[in-house]
Amino acid sequence: MPSTVVVGGFFGDEGKGKIISYITFTEKFDVAVRGGVGPNAGHTVVHGGMTYKLRMLPSAVASPPTRLMIGPGVLIDPTVLLDEIQKYSVGSRVLVDRNCTLIEEKHIYADRSDHLRGKIGTTGTGTGPANSERVLRNAKTVMTHQELGKIAGNVSDEVNQYLDDGKRVLVEGTQGTFLSLYHGTYPFVTSKDVTASAICSDVGIGPKRVDEILVVFKAFTTRVGEGPLEGELPIEEIERRGLTERGTVTGRRRRIAPFDFRLARVAAVLNSATNLAITKLDVLFPETSGLRDFDSLTKRAIKFIEEVELRVGVKVSLIGTGPELSEVIHRKEVA
Repeated sequence: MPSTVVVGGFFGDEGKGKIISYITFTEKFDVAVRGGVGPNAGHTVVHGGMTYKLRMLPSAVASPPTRLMIGPGVLIDPTVLLDEIQKYSVGSRVLVDRNCTLIEEKHIYADRSDHLRGKIGTTGTGTGPANSERVLRNAKTVMTHQELGKIAGNVSDEVNQYLDDGKRVLVEGTQGTFLSLYHGTYPFVTSKDVTASAICSDVGIGPKRVDEILVVFKAFTTRVGEGPLEGELPIEEIERRGLTERGTVTGRRRRIAPFDFRLARVAAVLNSATNLAITKLDVLFPETSGLRDFDSLTKRAIKFIEEVELRVGVKVSLIGTGPELSEVIHRKEVA
């Protein structure tokens, strides 16, 4: 059984958490495994009157049958991870790869330097310095941590066994395509590659084990921190149009621009997208709020979706129309 990989198409904050949680429920995934960088990414899921704010655990937390794993490519902040495990009572469902390395206080301190946080606009969570130390082979693994060592194992073996047994596996990416160290707006990028290929490497599955790559975009483009953002709107215009947002991790105001069709096309190519998801259509078109049927959309909303499909060259199979997990228009064929 092949797997589904979900990644962000712009600069992060595309609403991957909602989409991942939604398809986990609708497509009955047996395991969700997280790749990406570390706690510098935040995913928000709203379900059943509860809001889950996640920085370390996979976004499938709200689906009790789904096993939760963190691949070896991910950096672990022990305080953040253990807090989330306790807060959402998921300890029995979690497996952390034994080769994950730790973010220490010295990494957080270094990440808040004038260069990284001041010039680059990092989240200050320690991921860049921790990845640097990992490259230098000086990092500590989770096996050196008393509590994390108890929930550590070989995630790649486990995930590939799930696939061998015909189970459904969801591979969760973090950040967005243009924050990639290699393909993004360097130097205003994260500390590693975050495209679909890298996310698969992070969790230890080969390219032939991937059947679907879902790239998530927001109905408008946002960015937190420094770096270029074509067509960026002034704050007054953002507030007038009701588009104001803040980052999940830092609380910083998100910079906003209209949907970037050129970047979306590049992201689809870089990730070999098989399907697209568009979130927050209701923010761009308030009259679509809560709708769950494509034919119920207004003409201008349908025109926007059709333009995305035409210019990006990939079908939009999932459309978010509200914050609640179930507020999705589903046009996706389930294997």
